Amino acid sequence: MRSDSSAQVIRLRRDESPGGDRDHAAEVEHGGGADRDASVVELPTPPASGTGAADPHEPLDRLLTFLRNRLTGDYTVDEFGFDPELTDALVLPPLKLLYEKWFRVAAVGAGNLPADGGALLVANHSGVLPIDSVMTALAVHEQHPQRRHLRMLGADLVFRTPVLGTLARKSGQTLACNPDAERLLRAGELVGVWPEGFKGVGKPFSARYKLQRFGRGGFASAAMRTGVPIIPVSVVGAEEIYPKIGDIKPLARLLGLPYFPVTPFFPLLGPLGAVPLPTKWTIEFGEPISTGDYGPEAADDPMRVFNLNDQVRESIQQMLYRRLARRRNVFSG
Repeated sequence: MRSDSSAQVIRLRRDESPGGDRDHAAEVEHGGGADRDASVVELPTPPASGTGAADPHEPLDRLLTFLRNRLTGDYTVDEFGFDPELTDALVLPPLKLLYEKWFRVAAVGAGNLPADGGALLVANHSGVLPIDSVMTALAVHEQHPQRRHLRMLGADLVFRTPVLGTLARKSGQTLACNPDAERLLRAGELVGVWPEGFKGVGKPFSARYKLQRFGRGGFASAAMRTGVPIIPVSVVGAEEIYPKIGDIKPLARLLGLPYFPVTPFFPLLGPLGAVPLPTKWTIEFGEPISTGDYGPEAADDPMRVFNLNDQVRESIQQMLYRRLARRRNVFSG
């Protein structure tokens, strides 16, 4: 926050007339000499950023901009509930600490992400908790020149969970179903899907980096109908954050969960055992697989859908094998 008395000020004044709780007026005022009263809330407008060295005030400026827009209602939410400003201001910063400091993610092949227009990103899934999907979305945002957001398709369990479901919607996620996927792709969005589902994220440690079945190929038919490219994505490092060595099935059924994992540290160490191991991650974006030659009618041909589904799965598996062959150590990459 700067002390310059000529800084632009946003003044929010509650209507003091009867029933004034309903109405608010906002006015923009220049200069610091205007009279103020107790009914005025003032926030300095962040100064315009320059083109030189990084401004040490930038994080505070972004926060002030976010608060100002929340108070004035000057922000947008799309039909799926996605709030990009809230995502950038509140959701991504703590996740970025995990991304940069804990998992030390190295993103490879970001040049394969389209500059604009729709694309379907298909990735392997692992790690007991779906942290890999969030880190993949952050890799897209951090590496793309336009800071594009990845619109993730999630399981219904996510949206049934209090607080988490609301946060998921506001950060751009939606239910993993073809109608929503196709609407997003036709709108030119980058859409992420993890076809292994719970079979992948909850598989035992002994099956690490072995892709599970990709379901019926719903993602392939969505890409065919919309004509967008499919970008295979491999994530190395997530398999080891919670080495799953067991599953307490009765407890999982009681809690309505697909599994209740047992790791070397959880539940033995309680909450401390829920801290993920600080493995070194590599997220690789592979070469796009074109679907333009298929045509929308191919989405109704089970054999063509299966072939594309299998091609994408094999591409990701080979990317995983190549990346694992280069890895020296689980914690140093």
